[in-house]
Amino acid sequence: MSNLDEFLAGERLDDVVFYLSDAYLDDDSRLREVGTETAGGVRLILDGETGRSAFQAGTGIGAMEFAKTAMAAEGEIARSLDDGACPFADGPDADDASEDPEADHDIQFIFAFAEAQNEEVGGLYAEGDVVHAYAHCTCGESYSHKWVVGDRDD
Repeated sequence: MSNLDEFLAGERLDDVVFYLSDAYLDDDSRLREVGTETAGGVRLILDGETGRSAFQAGTGIGAMEFAKTAMAAEGEIARSLDDGACPFADGPDADDASEDPEADHDIQFIFAFAEAQNEEVGGLYAEGDVVHAYAHCTCGESYSHKWVVGDRDD
């Protein structure tokens, strides 16, 4: 089982996933050496503290600060944590999403972590471990997606 499979199965609750698109990441970035190349970028699975530090070094934004901002909008982030569908690409708010309504809506980076089941909190957290994923789009907007481990097969 790969590190990603273990993370998505809720077996790596102390780790985080950090993805950077090829367009966002420099060709000679050291992150390419420590991460896993995907079709569109590099995905790293690191222990929480190291991952949050790498995220800040790679993006210039604190991981939890980014997560709080991204929670304002719900979108769809691929289970593989390397792609997504920006909620600002369509719909009535699309023209307000950026100064250029024809802007591309491609993932620049993703940050994700999993939280253990917590029946006392209720909701999704009572159902099982929950994956929290946050994405930043080329249009300048950020969004989030969360799901219970095992609920997505895509």
